[in-house]
Parts: sequence; structure tokens; C-alpha cells
Amino acid sequence: MTRTAQRTSPTEVARPPGRWLALAVLVLAVLLVAVDATVLGLATPYISEDLKPSGNQLLWIGDVYSFVIAGLLVSMGSLGDRIGRKKLLLVGAVAFGAVSVLNSYATTPELMILARALLGVAGATLMPSTLALIRNIFHDPRERSIAVGVWGAMASAGAAIGPVVGGFLLEHFWWGSVFLINLPVMAVLVLVGIKLLPESKNPAPGPWDLISVALSLIGMIAVVYAVKEAAATGAGWEVFAAGAVGVGALTWFVRRQLTLQAPLLDMRLFRNRGFSAAVLADLLTILGLSGLVFFLSQFLQLVQGRQPFEAGLAELPAALGAVTAGLIAGLVARRFSVRAVVAGGLAAVGLALASLTTLSQHTGYPLLGAALLVVGVGAGFSFTVTADVILSSVPKEQAGAASAVSETAYELGAALGIALLGSIVTGVYRDFTAPAGTPADVASAAHESLGGAVEASAGLPAHTAGPLVSAAQDAFVDGLRVAAGVGAAVLLATAVAAWFLLKGQKLDDGVEHP
Repeated sequence: MTRTAQRTSPTEVARPPGRWLALAVLVLAVLLVAVDATVLGLATPYISEDLKPSGNQLLWIGDVYSFVIAGLLVSMGSLGDRIGRKKLLLVGAVAFGAVSVLNSYATTPELMILARALLGVAGATLMPSTLALIRNIFHDPRERSIAVGVWGAMASAGAAIGPVVGGFLLEHFWWGSVFLINLPVMAVLVLVGIKLLPESKNPAPGPWDLISVALSLIGMIAVVYAVKEAAATGAGWEVFAAGAVGVGALTWFVRRQLTLQAPLLDMRLFRNRGFSAAVLADLLTILGLSGLVFFLSQFLQLVQGRQPFEAGLAELPAALGAVTAGLIAGLVARRFSVRAVVAGGLAAVGLALASLTTLSQHTGYPLLGAALLVVGVGAGFSFTVTADVILSSVPKEQAGAASAVSETAYELGAALGIALLGSIVTGVYRDFTAPAGTPADVASAAHESLGGAVEASAGLPAHTAGPLVSAAQDAFVDGLRVAAGVGAAVLLATAVAAWFLLKGQKLDDGVEHP
């Protein structure tokens, strides 16, 4: 039983007035981040055509946001515990909106990568602040479960809204317009949040250790970079050097936290088996999903020939399933068990990914839509319950740090997933043979990315362009099938691990137990 359940009873729980209005403001921040993440995938073909990034640059555009945010989340969560979560959230929201403009008007691949990195800095302030504020606003465990469910559901709603709104904008405006939709959401969040959100922070936080901040950032980025480069180019001396730097920095970071009186991250949190299992489940789940999701919009548009708006609508089942599951996840976990809901949800996602190993250029939408719906339902159950477990496992004074660990697992999983599974897709894709008679420069451009192949073929005669695009599409689908198989294996293995690691874990019910 968690320490919250041991010290509270239903009659003692405070229910601050206006807490649900405050939640509405918090989920705007979640919406902001979720919309941005999904819009990028939809805009990727247009970015490829306009900025002409190499295949490696395209992956960096996709995952540098996750690299930076993963490196800074723990630091920002701890900073929010110290200076105030409301203050950090509002400052971060303003920065997020401002940097979104830079993303919109990027003119080179390098500038786009830089803009995405800066967006990661701003984004790192948002997610841990929202979860930590929920932990401090909702003292009743059952209300908190509902609030976490709404939080997760809005993240999924953002995943649904992003492609649909983004698809509409891409059909009527230039690709940069999809990033400008962040601005009105940010404006509402800041103006309303100033009045409605209560401030909360650790009353005795200690100093913010800048050495730990640097070690966390360097360690995370170096490790993920090493994994990405190893998957893309093989294990060279640069990969080993980056990996060694990253592991060394993270080892130093952990050892330093154990000696500080006011650590950036209290490593004792990981002694709680439920906390550690939930964090690991989140990391591996996103790792198995993210690489595939990153390339799904390209499949729908560049392989199946859907318009952006239609592609956005095609991805709706996953978000709708996640919204529905997230809202009832706490209730279901209390009715059955935490491990049954988490393991069952992960197994469902794994099986849905396994079904995508049969994917082809002509796969009908019923199979794809059903698989996406199952992915959404399974992920909605799993992520909502693990977030609830993480929040209820720690004292509210450490909510920022605990939330940051949860979000770090999520973002690190996303970065590793795009790096590993994305590199698998890219590696398989580049092996295709261009048709005879294809000019060398066109063949080279076509092997960089599927978007590059479609664009390069535009200047060729029809009898050469058609076979070139067809060969590129077949190779891209081959890569997707392999990535789906790897993702399915990761998810099914994670489901088995969650079943054993979460044994006996319960959600806090707010009742005092002897």
C-alpha cells in the first residue's frame, strides 16, 4: 500500500474549488505538445520536398526534439519543484509558442533541426509540470485517477486533432502553417492559466545542481546518439566514443545524486517496484511504437496516395481508442488489477503491430483502421494506469521529479524508437535497385528517402518514373513490415515483464488501511 493510502481517509481529503477548471488549463499544454508531435509526421513529405534533407537529416528532424526533451525533463521537473510548477509551465508555454514560429519559417534542414531542438527545450518544461500540478491539485486518489485519465485522453485527442487540422492546413497553405496552430492554444493557456492555476513547489527543495543538469543532458543525448548512429551506420569509433561519454555521464549523474543532500532526482524513488516497473513499461512501449508511427503518415500519403486531410482522418481510430480507454482505465484497474490492465493493453498493442507485418501497398483500410484502434485502446489503458501508479508512489513534494522520470521514459523511448526502428525502415529502403536507365543523380536522391524518390521521379519520362517510384514504395513497405515485427516483439515481451513486475500493485483508493 502506498504511503498516501496509509495516511489519508476519504473524510480527510481536501478538494480544492476550481480544480476541474485548473485541469482544463493543464490539458491545453498537453494538447499543445501532442498536436506538434503528430503534425510533424504529416508534414514530413512536404518538408522533404521543400528543404531537401538527406535521409539522416530527416531522421534528425524527427527525433532531435525527443533527444533534447529526454535530456532535460528530469532537470526541468526538478526546477519546477524548486521555483514553482505554475511559473515554469507558463514560461515554457510562451517559449514553445515563440519557437514554433521559428519551426514554421525554417529554410534549411540544419535550421529545422535547430528549431526542433529549441522546441525540445521549451517542451521539457510542459509535461512534467502538468502531471505534477495534477498530483498537487487532486488529493483524492479516485479523482486523481480521473484527472490522469483526462490528461492522457487529451494527449490522444491532440494526436487526433493534429493530423486532421494539419491535413486541412497542408492542403491549403504551406507546410510551416502546421506549426502556427500552437500559437492560439499557447495564448489561451497562458492567459487563463495565470488566473486559474494554483502555484505549488517543494517547500524545502535545496539548490538546483547545475553539474547534475549538465550530466543528465550530456548523458542522455550521447547515449541516444550512439544508438541512432549504430543502427544507421554500424559500430564505428565515433559510436563507441559517444556511447562511452553517455554511459560515463549518466553513471556520474547517478553517483552524484546519491551523495547530494538535495538531489536533482531522488534515486530512492526506484526502490519502489511499482514505480520502476511502470517507468520501464512506458519506455519499452513507446520504443516499440514510435518508429512505426513516425513513418505511418508517409505510408498513407506517399505509398497509398492519400491527401493529407484524408491521411489525418485515417489515423483517428488510434486516438479515439486511446481517449476512450484512458477515461475508464482507473476504474477498470480497480475492478480487476493493475497488472492485468497494463499487461493486457501492451499485449493487445503487440498483436496489432504483428498484424501489420502483412502490410502491402494495397492493404485495405479495414485492416489498418482496426489495427490502429486496438493500438489506441491498448496504449490508452497502459499509459493511463502506469502514470497513475507513478504519481501515487511518491510524496506530492516530489511530484515534479517523479513526473519528469515518467516523461523522460516516454521521450527517451520515442527517440530510441525512431532511431532504431526508423533506421531499420531506412536501411531496408535504401537496398532497393533503381530501374535500368535511371540517371545516377536521380537514383542517389531516390535512395535518400521516399519523398526524395517521388520528387526526383517528377523530371523523368513516364516509362522510367513509374518503375522507380514503384520500386521505392515496395522497399519502403518492406522496411515498415520489418519495423512492425520488431515493434510487436518488443511490446509482447514488455507485456510479459509487466505481468510479473506489477504483481500485487494496486491503485491508491484513498481509504486508510491498517
